[in-house]
Amino acid sequence: MPRITLVGYRGTGKSTVAALLAARLGCGWLDADAVLEERLGTTIAALVRERGEAAFREAETAFLRDLLASDVGVVATGGGVVLRPENRELIRQGGGAVVWLTAPADVIRSRLASDPTTRERRPALSGNDPLAEVDAALAAREPLYRAVADVVFDTSVEVPEEVAGRIAGWVSGRGKTSAPESPA
Repeated sequence: MPRITLVGYRGTGKSTVAALLAARLGCGWLDADAVLEERLGTTIAALVRERGEAAFREAETAFLRDLLASDVGVVATGGGVVLRPENRELIRQGGGAVVWLTAPADVIRSRLASDPTTRERRPALSGNDPLAEVDAALAAREPLYRAVADVVFDTSVEVPEEVAGRIAGWVSGRGKTSAPESPA
């Protein structure tokens, strides 16, 4: 079973698509942020509040290294995992097929606003409201996602089941046909 790593901003559907994709492929999956919170015994938001973003990013890098050495088939990474050069290198080296899930800023804001866990689980890293930082964060992270991605799927135009199906089709035909959207 190939490794498939999903990257993208929060609210692009990484966890939802990962679960559906893993079911379709008959393999395991995990949400890196959820497992990291379990491992740390606290939420990412609480860790950032109490110890700062740098402490969270250190824990995230250590966990990513362990995670990419495991045999989990589909990995949904945290939205900011690409911020550190070390993490980008880890993903390029051990992430297998790296899929960038994207959506326009207004769609992301709408999804985050409708998720009751946004304020408690998704920290505003700029110190602002998590909804207020979407445009700037997307602009800053886009080249970083592009640098690690093998393919891009826009999650605003299809339901998660369709996105998972398209990714499964791309993975099974990888190397035989061109990708739906190139990250380059």
